[in-house]
Amino acid sequence: MRFYQVEPTLENYWRGIILFGKNVASYKFALAHALYDVKRDGSDLILLEDLAVPFSQHLCRHLAQAPKQITSARSQYLDACRQFNAGEIDQNALTTATVRFGFNNVIDAFHNVNQGEIEKRFFIDERKGNKGIRLTTNFHQLTERQQFQNLKFETNARWNLVEQGWAMGVSRNLIAVEHDEQDNMLFSIQNNRRITITSCRDSLNGYQKGRCFYCFAPISVEPGDANLADVDHFIPWMLKDQVGNVNGVWNLVLACKCCNRGQQGKSSRIPSARLLQRLHDRNEYFITSHLPLRETLIRQTGATPELRANFLSNNWNTAQVTLLHQWEPKAVGPDTF
Repeated sequence: MRFYQVEPTLENYWRGIILFGKNVASYKFALAHALYDVKRDGSDLILLEDLAVPFSQHLCRHLAQAPKQITSARSQYLDACRQFNAGEIDQNALTTATVRFGFNNVIDAFHNVNQGEIEKRFFIDERKGNKGIRLTTNFHQLTERQQFQNLKFETNARWNLVEQGWAMGVSRNLIAVEHDEQDNMLFSIQNNRRITITSCRDSLNGYQKGRCFYCFAPISVEPGDANLADVDHFIPWMLKDQVGNVNGVWNLVLACKCCNRGQQGKSSRIPSARLLQRLHDRNEYFITSHLPLRETLIRQTGATPELRANFLSNNWNTAQVTLLHQWEPKAVGPDTF
């Protein structure tokens, strides 16, 4: 995929799994979180029994808020998770059920993206010989990367988006994911009721590979971090009367503080045509990653790449007539998307 071919780093291979892997259950997200959390004693081997505790805890936490965690009608393992949440079984019984049922498919499928296995493996399946998985050097190196803390937020945000898509039934009802400027959260409307889904920053960051949309400087989504990203409107919000749905996901990007509000920042200027192409590429990543951002982007911008490109071009031309001046900052990092 172009997503990791442009910048084939370990964190982008990992993001490929989280953002673009096939989702028939949420177990992939639970396994990712378990790998973030599992205590390591110096050995690369992680026993399923040890992995089962954080894996099941994350699933039970999400299950309590979102009852649909799988596309099939029934899951024996999720029934055990529901029993735990209801106080009918204890953690030991849940751990036993997790070892027996929870990992049956997810360990085999974790590294598969677009019907093939990615080039970098983060663990090796050793269930038959050693009753666990063995972490690779790739995973250890991943934990040392600057972006590692961001990956935790991105995984949870993607999980929230996917389970909301399942809850609303995307095949019957195209989802409109909207943005609340006050708290920078994404939400949808279901049965005339607002449902907050997840942080806008956390949802967008993975698609931008942890970089400022405009200059590629590293950004963070961790609250309180000095490099905490701003959520910016590519076509300035001041044009809301001339450009329809300027607050839509299609027009939201993450930017460093210098680009968004610095002395040489974008201000009320229109980003260059080259940056417009970058916005189109970023939005196509949304389309590729499937529900529910896919459905939102199709609804907002068009059903084909050509229609979506024309939508952006028409809105950019409208903005240029009003704002006149184009803007593009000097890149401080490699062109990564």
